[in-house]
Amino acid sequence: MRIAMIGAGYVGLVSGACLADFGHDVVCIDRDPAKIAALEAGRMPIYEPGLEALVADNVRQGRLSFGTTLKEAVAEANAVFIAVGTPSRRGDGFADLSFVYDAAREIAGALSGYTVVVTKSTVPVGTGDEVERIVRECAPRADFAVVSNPEFLREGAAIGDFKRPDRIVVGTEDPRAEAVMREVYRPLYLNASPILVTGRRTAELTKYAANAFLAAKITFINEMADLCEAVGADVQAVARGIGLDGRIGTKFLHAGPGYGGSCFPKDTLALAKTAQDHGMPLRIVETVVAVNDQRKRAMARKVIRACGGSVRGKTVALLGLTFKPDTDDMREAPSLAIAAGLQDAGAKVRAYDPEGMEQARPLLPTVAFADDAYSCAAEADAIVIVTEWNAFRGLDLERLRRVMRTPVMVDLRNIYDPNAALRHGFVYQGVGRSSGGVSAPVS
Repeated sequence: MRIAMIGAGYVGLVSGACLADFGHDVVCIDRDPAKIAALEAGRMPIYEPGLEALVADNVRQGRLSFGTTLKEAVAEANAVFIAVGTPSRRGDGFADLSFVYDAAREIAGALSGYTVVVTKSTVPVGTGDEVERIVRECAPRADFAVVSNPEFLREGAAIGDFKRPDRIVVGTEDPRAEAVMREVYRPLYLNASPILVTGRRTAELTKYAANAFLAAKITFINEMADLCEAVGADVQAVARGIGLDGRIGTKFLHAGPGYGGSCFPKDTLALAKTAQDHGMPLRIVETVVAVNDQRKRAMARKVIRACGGSVRGKTVALLGLTFKPDTDDMREAPSLAIAAGLQDAGAKVRAYDPEGMEQARPLLPTVAFADDAYSCAAEADAIVIVTEWNAFRGLDLERLRRVMRTPVMVDLRNIYDPNAALRHGFVYQGVGRSSGGVSAPVS
């Protein structure tokens, strides 16, 4: 099949490359000429494991190409995917759909023959209706259908998620559109990936509901971690004890500094706003948003307590800046609030991240950046593990302690055994493990 992917950002580029790898002919269109020039030169605009090789292979095979104008690509396409950004709108938190609607207008002017227009972007309920109205208004004689096909991609594991999905949700009541979508995903039949065909509005809401539920799981275990610290329990054991219940499951039950990224923060806000607009407020989702925002700020206070109640004039080293490992995404990353809180308390903040520093520099202009974990920790009064990159899991704790001024470790991801930190002379503070931390005399 011939596919036009409008938007060459995270969702569009990963989806386009994977669809090309399925054997389809895919053209990724983006308004940013610099991004397209970089892609044509083999340079990726994002960090995603395996993406560069996947793109290069499919470009070489002639199945994947890039451009800045959509007219020809849309005219020849069986399906046109809208995969543009839907950031939170300033002021009310609702999804900014201007890019989606602009794409719809441009697509309308280029349609030729029966075409399925697919909203891949995460959009509020009813967006597909408006896309259909726009296309119909701009191209009254066009033969098309608008379908919702939400993405469920985890940054850092997006290619695997696309090729081995838990489910494929297709929102349409048009039999021809359903047939086209089944053909798009036909290469996945060997994986027995279920295709759930629903109404368009149901598909749109399914995406938001999924992200809100996962955000609630994260927020729940984070609050349980605080309780564990207060009563002397271990949140990791609690998480395992409840996660082994098949009705609950083990995923997204890892206590930490709060969720961030491109999806959960904006999607929970947009869902809460949609519910309010329809007179059906979602109190649980609203609370999840509020608690998560508060938690990020509270992590700076946690570090300050571990440093004896004050960080004024002290140097704090942050290991990890991105909201999760295996991505360079800094959107809504907990590190931003942590760094700001520490600096407000008088600390000097130094940081290192394996992939995210280029994205982080303009967001953290007063933070000093290091070349590796050990230079980051040099002469520091405390080290804070913010992101659980694999590169941080096996640090030489003896070397780390030697280069630090004061061996305080605040492990916001619980990647270290407190007893191992104790043996190497660290004052250790994890998340949800104890009320006062683990310490030992410094030798």
